Amino acid sequence: MSVLVAIDIGSNSVRLKVARIVHHRLKTVHDERFVTRLGDSVFREGALSPEAMDATIKVLRRFHRVVQSYGNGRVRIVGTSALREASNAAVFVAWVQSAIGWNVETISGLEEGRLIHLGVLTNSRISASNVLLIDLGGGSCELTVSTHGHIRDMFSLPLGAVRLTREFLNHDPPTDAEVRRLREDIAEEIGTVRRRIAAAVSSTIATSGTAAALAGATQAVEPSNRGAVARTAVWRLAEELSQLDVDGRSKWPGIGPRRAEIIVAGAYVFAELMERLKLPSFHYSPLGLRDGMLAQMLADHDRAARSHRQVEAEREDAVLAMSRRYQADTAAADNVRRFALQLFRDLGRAHGLPAEYEAFLSAAARLHDVGRFVNRSGRHRHTHYLISNSELFGFTAEQRQVIDAIARYIGRSRPRPSDAPVASLNRTHQELVPKAVVLLRLAKAMNHGNPGNVTRVTAKVDGKKVSLKLVSKRNRELEVWMLQKERPYFREVFGRDLVVARE
Repeated sequence: MSVLVAIDIGSNSVRLKVARIVHHRLKTVHDERFVTRLGDSVFREGALSPEAMDATIKVLRRFHRVVQSYGNGRVRIVGTSALREASNAAVFVAWVQSAIGWNVETISGLEEGRLIHLGVLTNSRISASNVLLIDLGGGSCELTVSTHGHIRDMFSLPLGAVRLTREFLNHDPPTDAEVRRLREDIAEEIGTVRRRIAAAVSSTIATSGTAAALAGATQAVEPSNRGAVARTAVWRLAEELSQLDVDGRSKWPGIGPRRAEIIVAGAYVFAELMERLKLPSFHYSPLGLRDGMLAQMLADHDRAARSHRQVEAEREDAVLAMSRRYQADTAAADNVRRFALQLFRDLGRAHGLPAEYEAFLSAAARLHDVGRFVNRSGRHRHTHYLISNSELFGFTAEQRQVIDAIARYIGRSRPRPSDAPVASLNRTHQELVPKAVVLLRLAKAMNHGNPGNVTRVTAKVDGKKVSLKLVSKRNRELEVWMLQKERPYFREVFGRDLVVARE
């Protein structure tokens, strides 16, 4: 696979980016965008209009022809705010599948922010230690605080330019009363997160079309300013643009006719953000969601890529945060994880799992006991519920399902095709998950009752036999007994006998 494709179905526009993998890096070979206003009716009536869906399908058909011209490659399509909120989003997703054969994945606002952060971080150099990323789309505004490359905090606010325009600005130009109500709403939303952001920011980077328009308009007025967009300039733009009708606004350099329809709302969001968060300026970046999607796909495909290290760090942060949130015993979980990963590496000839399963097994080992937070009784079912209903940054929805299924089956039950956690997976994962489950069950057995007693395990594949040799601090009869209990299931899954040395 040498071609990766990212398609972002936004509330205002649909974007395509095609990239080739060249020496562990991405080289963009195609990039285009069409405004379809998919979220227009969602923010007024709660549902996607047939006209907007049809317009978006036509754009996706065009994108499909473009993608085919580059040969086979991996394609990922995500929907954002409009699809998150539309009552008939499933109709649109089914239409895309029927008409084009593509699966549309609707992502949360926080996952959108994470991918934007990944795209910016892996494709540019950021010198500041504390950075605020602002991505203002058609339906929502994602705010991400990044500290030394790690996401410290993330927020998704309902402050999209299309949403606010449809909700507050009914005249052209808008009336003073409409602008006042718009600003009051923006200020109220910002107030919910202001204290958690304001004190931590040393630099601000803004992405998306509104930021590009404001940067372009500012540079047209101040040609000497090719860098930061000052707060005073944004306020001046917002106030001047709100006095013009759409034709007048469209004549501003950098704005254009389609952006002119929603630029007033977008400009006031930036002005209020910069004022209330005490941001003196922002730098515009053309990077965004599609770049993050491509970086994620490259990370999953190529372990030598720069983005792979960043994705691993984000996954580690997310798994640890969830473990702590549900008060799991992190020391015990770390022991289980250590042995699970050692078995994964030492028994590769026996399990044959793809490399990506190392990350899935690692996450499942760390989270396998979070269900205790709900109730010790039935904790494995509770673990399944918590993982399947929590954000787990760095993992796609499908990957989270795999982690969920691995963590679910370390008690008495075993994965069956008819079980809900397994039935939701595709056929390939249904065949692979039981192998990862066995490895996790063995790792758990070596930490049963006396966490930390077993200090080292040696695993070896010898024909139809797999041998485990344990080194422990004290008597290890309990751990050996627990491992012996796993022998029948081990033989069923791997077709090999499990031998546990008693030395």
